[in-house]
Amino acid sequence: MKILFASAFAALVVAASPLAQAQTASAAAPQQECSIGRVSGVGGAAASMREYLALPERDRYRYFSDHQIDCQVDDDGHATRCVGLVNLRKDKVSVYDDSDPTTTTVVARVELEHGTYPIIIVVRKQDMTCDE
Repeated sequence: MKILFASAFAALVVAASPLAQAQTASAAAPQQECSIGRVSGVGGAAASMREYLALPERDRYRYFSDHQIDCQVDDDGHATRCVGLVNLRKDKVSVYDDSDPTTTTVVARVELEHGTYPIIIVVRKQDMTCDE
């Protein structure tokens, strides 16, 4: 009985040590979250990005060139109903939703036919770096 008590006590001491807590916290910690970042790569409407990412690498350039981003702009200056893709080059973005494991939904200022507008687009996480 004393051996069982001693081993349980030793396990408790090890589990309570700061080193053990730090290792457990770092192993369970999610990826770094940020609210502002920079994106270099292709981004676009959610449906267009799904189609783009599902294509083989050799077909992506053609898809990108055939599906440039287009949005409807209302009288208030809001861009809605966006379709297509856009190429971002170190563009500053605001993170909108980071719940998907491979992509992030962001708000980016994008040049459209009618001017530059903030729109919600999807980008690959590997193309984004935190700016904080």
